[in-house]
Order: sequence, then structure tokens, then C-alpha cells
Amino acid sequence: MQLYTKILIGLVLGVVCGFFANVLGIDWLQNFFIALEPLGTAFIRAITMIVIPLVVASLMVGTASLGDLAKLGRIGGKTIAYYMCTTAVAVTIGLVISNLVRPGGRIDESTRDSLSAQFDEEAAGAVTLADEAPGVVDTLLSLIPRNPVQAAAELDLLPLIFFTIIFAAAISVIAPNRRDAVITFFEGVNDACMVVIDWIMKTAPYAVFAIIAAVVSRFGMDLLQSLLIYTVTVAAGLLIHGFITYGLALRFLAKLNFFSFLKNVSNAPLVAFSTSSSAATLPVTMETAEERVGVSKSVSSFVLPLGATLNMDGTALYQAVAVMFIAQIYGLPLSLADQLIVVLTATLASIGAAGVPSAGIITLIIVLNAVGLGAHVQAGIALILGVDRILDMIRTAVNVTGDLTASAVVARSEGEKLELRPAKKKSDPQREERVPAGV
Repeated sequence: MQLYTKILIGLVLGVVCGFFANVLGIDWLQNFFIALEPLGTAFIRAITMIVIPLVVASLMVGTASLGDLAKLGRIGGKTIAYYMCTTAVAVTIGLVISNLVRPGGRIDESTRDSLSAQFDEEAAGAVTLADEAPGVVDTLLSLIPRNPVQAAAELDLLPLIFFTIIFAAAISVIAPNRRDAVITFFEGVNDACMVVIDWIMKTAPYAVFAIIAAVVSRFGMDLLQSLLIYTVTVAAGLLIHGFITYGLALRFLAKLNFFSFLKNVSNAPLVAFSTSSSAATLPVTMETAEERVGVSKSVSSFVLPLGATLNMDGTALYQAVAVMFIAQIYGLPLSLADQLIVVLTATLASIGAAGVPSAGIITLIIVLNAVGLGAHVQAGIALILGVDRILDMIRTAVNVTGDLTASAVVARSEGEKLELRPAKKKSDPQREERVPAGV
């Protein structure tokens, strides 16, 4: 049985078991599933553990091996342009579906006030974090790390990527014998990272079950029913973006069949769904792009780490729906000009969102303030916090699918021949060495 099938089974079983425990109100079973959650947390920590060495090694090898700084700039320009365009499309889809469905017009005032009161304390904490967020200039300056080691220790990927690209570009122009020695070292590090990822992924089905069962069993069904239309609206928008936007990009830009592509890369979105973290999923995403799609290391090592921090299509779409939902529930119509501001602000804010769980809540506050909903920020955030985790899981899966799609599009634009390949059974290198040639 293939790994993605096992992960899918673990996910479905987790949903069914958690739902059963929640609906029937079986306290001991809910507590049991919640007690299993540390197993999922251990998996997330283990997969996150390998992010920094993998990003540094793969980006170092990919960039230094290019031998052409113009090509590096070309790949970077295509990647950022693609991410900006798909994010703007995602926000637009969110606004269109919100105007059609009007999820905020279907909740009465008593339910609204009850939900706001229930999550008011958590919302206040999110608002405080948003107030402490750096400005645009400080954000741009923070891309240049004063201490790359500290950036790595804090899992701050953008400054680390910036440093690694500069350093690798310098390596590409030094004497060939010294350049090759550095590249060989980091190739060894990269290969070791891939082995560790394979080991960790063997536990993925069990970790996914533990995470999902805990989330669903803890998730209040009364709350879900109150925000059902909002939740369905966001999920529908994410599915439309995932299937139509990415489907068209793969068909016409990468020349790949979307459904075959999705089947081949499904490991990564499933892990992203379970962990709610693009950064934690990054090792799986990179391995999938290279081994299952045929994207070269020089492209995947640049496009995918950048995507884990910059490409937040799902987050941007969710923010557009959330802004419209909060405006509608308080009876505050947003004009076309206001909605254009949402497109611009959500696109830019999502790019700055960290690839960690619920970072979209922080950037949502920026978007709400931009369209004059500052007076309703805390109450509005409190309204949607209850279902944020389940939506965070869906939008992270969309984000990671978008990263993989981007890697295929950029690779094809660079003239690479892509090939969708099924998972290969890992061979035993020692056994291969023992078998004589020709046998």
C-alpha cells in the first residue's frame, strides 16, 4: 500500500473517530484522543527538525550548481511573479464567492454576540501580536540577517534563504576545485536529509490520525453549525482555486494533467492538512517535487522554500472571505473600491505570513484595518477563531499544492522535461554494492 493511501486512511479514521466522540459526547474517548495529540506534535517537531539543513543544503547545491547568475535572477523573477498573480486570483475568488453567498447575512445578533464572547480573550491576544508586528520598511530590512545562524535557530526562513542564495552565488564563481568540494559536501547533507525524511514519513499515518482525532473531538459541533455557511464558503473557494486555478496553470503552463499530478504529489498536501504548517511540510514538498514530478534540484530548492514563506494563496482567499463575512455580519457594506483594497492588501499581507499554524489570523487584522473595520477587529476575529483551525488545515493544503504547482510551472518554463512518476521502493544501497555487475 502506497504511503499517501496510508496517510489518507489515517486522516479519514481520525475524522470519523473524533466526530463520533464529539457528537455522542463520550468524554473518556475525547480525552483519549486529546491525550494522543503529543504523538502528532512529535511528528511535526521531527519533520520541522530537518527543515533548516534541507533548505540550506538544497538551496546551496541548486544555486551554486547553476553557474549562471542570470539564470538565478530569471528563476527568481518568474517565481515571485507567479506567486503574486495566483494570490491575487485567490483573493478575487474569495470576494466573488462571498458576494454571492453572503455568509455573514445568515447569523443573527444573539449568535454573533455569543461567539464573540466565547473567543474574546484569544482574539485580544491576536490583536496584541498584530500591533507588535513590524512595519513595511522593518520587514524589508529584516530580510538581510545580521546573524544567519540566529535566523536558522528561529526558523526564520526568508532571511536564511536570502543569505544562502548570496553565499551560494558567491560559491558558483570561485575556483572550480574549491566550488566542487563545497557542493559535494552539501550534496551529502542533502542526501542524508532525504533519508531522515523517509524515516520520519513512515510514522506519518499514525501521526495524522492522532492530530486529526484530537482536533475533531475537541471541535465543538454547536460552534461548527453556527458558522457552517462561513466554513463552507471558505472551503468552496479554496477548492475552486485549487482545482481551477492550479488545474489551468498545470494544463497550459506546465503541460501536465492536474488529476495525475494531484495523485502523484498527494503526500505533501495531506501532511500540510494535518500539520497546518507550510514550513513543517517543506521537506516532504521538496522530496515530492523532485522524485514524483521530475523538477530539478536547481528549481525546487529555490521555488519551494520561497513558496513556504511567500506563497499563501489559501490564506489570502480565506482573508477575503473573512473580511466580507465580518463586514456583512455587522451590516457594513464594502464598496468596489474597498474590495479592490482587500485584493491588494490581502495579496501583500499573505506574502508576509509565516508558514506556521494560524499566522493568517495576524495578517487578517492588517486587512481589516485597511478597509476601515478597525473598530470591529477584536469582535470579528473572535467570531471566526472557533473554526480557524479546521480552515487553517484546508488552506495550508492549498498553499502547499500551489507551491508544487509553481515548481512545475517554473521548471517547464526553464525547458525542463517533467515526468509524473509513481513512488519508488527504496533500494538497499549496500545490497546494490554487493551484487556483481551484469547479475
